[in-house]
Amino acid sequence: MPSPTPFGMMPDGTSVELYTLTAGALSCQVITFGGSLQSLHVPDRTGKPVDVLLGFDTLEPYRTHGKSLGALVGRYANRIGGARFTLNGKTYSLAANNNGVNHLHGGRVGFNQRVWTVEDAGEDRLTLSLFSPDGEEGYPGNLTVRVTYLLTEEGLTIEYRAACDQDTVCNLTNHAYFNLSGHDSGPVLDQTIQLLADRYTPTDPLSIPTGEIAPVKGTPMDLRQPTPIGARIGEDFPQLLQAGGYDHNWIPNGEPGALRPIARAASAATGISMEVLSTLPGVQFYTGNYLDGCPAGKGGAAYANRWGFCLETQFYPDTPNHESFPSCVLRAGEEFRHTAMFRFAAE
Repeated sequence: MPSPTPFGMMPDGTSVELYTLTAGALSCQVITFGGSLQSLHVPDRTGKPVDVLLGFDTLEPYRTHGKSLGALVGRYANRIGGARFTLNGKTYSLAANNNGVNHLHGGRVGFNQRVWTVEDAGEDRLTLSLFSPDGEEGYPGNLTVRVTYLLTEEGLTIEYRAACDQDTVCNLTNHAYFNLSGHDSGPVLDQTIQLLADRYTPTDPLSIPTGEIAPVKGTPMDLRQPTPIGARIGEDFPQLLQAGGYDHNWIPNGEPGALRPIARAASAATGISMEVLSTLPGVQFYTGNYLDGCPAGKGGAAYANRWGFCLETQFYPDTPNHESFPSCVLRAGEEFRHTAMFRFAAE
């Protein structure tokens, strides 16, 4: 097992460690706090390695800044409206840690704020585990989670597994902020995005889905062809105005359960392109609309609004309160299984 590097200590004395994975010209680093991706170096068109992930050089900003940079998120990623849901006839109340009304990213101390246990480590892979006891943040059941990062010469694969001793809800993702021109290069507005999705889920002013499944056609949400991120982000369109930009769930085409391409992004500056594949029914495309005030990033980078974008593979937000959405219920004795893949190329 490769030797980790110390990355700081929690207030209770728990050590946080950093692991480095390598495969060909790619390398990435993961810290045990939040199971967070701290860096991901990808060669540009000249072969020079470029760090395409926003992150920090020390533990403290990960603990205190609240933006989940690169972190594993759960028990339920994204939002649950009214900070409550009903399962098997029983209503569960959760922390209202988003706008004082809704539940976001698993609560006040979600999986992004926990120190994960290293189960296995190799040159190109790292398996982390976490135990979430019954009642933690209001959720039912004792949940055991295992996440494996696997780095190949093509890119990064994330394998998620979870099981519970009671019926519960489960929605796990990674909250990486990408900047394909380099984490310290500035806003991502000139980078292109393509979402292979004909539909999305409109939201209310607090980013909770209304329940509608809407076509993207004829709106600024139509990103089916490669489009500069900044091309339509400022249009007078209610969904964009209330979110301060893109921060919505798209419904990728194809069958959930199968690993399928859902998104592509590229930077003309570096020549780096990224393709995202997922087995889950949704993906949150978020353009870093609230990064202002973020602590200085790696190397002192002055991260600010729209310096990174996220492609969070997921069940739809607020699924537990929408019977028409694909179910996120994890039954006792069954297994949550999800694969997300991030493939890179340069030209």
